[in-house]
Amino acid sequence: MDTHFNLNKPIAIGCDHAGFDYKEDLVSFLEAKGLSCKDYGTNSGDSVDYPDFAHPVAAAVEKGEAAFGILLCGSGNGVAITANKHQGIRAALCWGEELSKLAREHNNANIICIPARFVREGDAEKMVDVFMATGFEGGRHQRRIEKMSCA
Repeated sequence: MDTHFNLNKPIAIGCDHAGFDYKEDLVSFLEAKGLSCKDYGTNSGDSVDYPDFAHPVAAAVEKGEAAFGILLCGSGNGVAITANKHQGIRAALCWGEELSKLAREHNNANIICIPARFVREGDAEKMVDVFMATGFEGGRHQRRIEKMSCA
């Protein structure tokens, strides 16, 4: 598989109750490709608070313990907002393959956030494939990335 992430490290994945079924599907999908996942939960469809799962995924990516991250919730917004509180994170809300590609090419995103209530499971798999296979273009985009941090 052509990828621009170090897949010798696990992929960090987490979700709230709305994303639980998709998370389970994505873990199976990635493991079938021979990739390892670090599952930060949740572990059922019972109602939970998404920050409890988004923060550990973001921390693992930020510390370099994970190749990249995948977060899921109903709208994708809650997990994206939470993950982006971490200085080393660029979490992108994606609901299609083109957005997944642009998030990597232009924003060097290191976490893909998927709105489980607005995409189909098969489309989530395709978006993750595109996210993994797309590299950062650099150039004029690098200058913009450097201006993102508040620290």
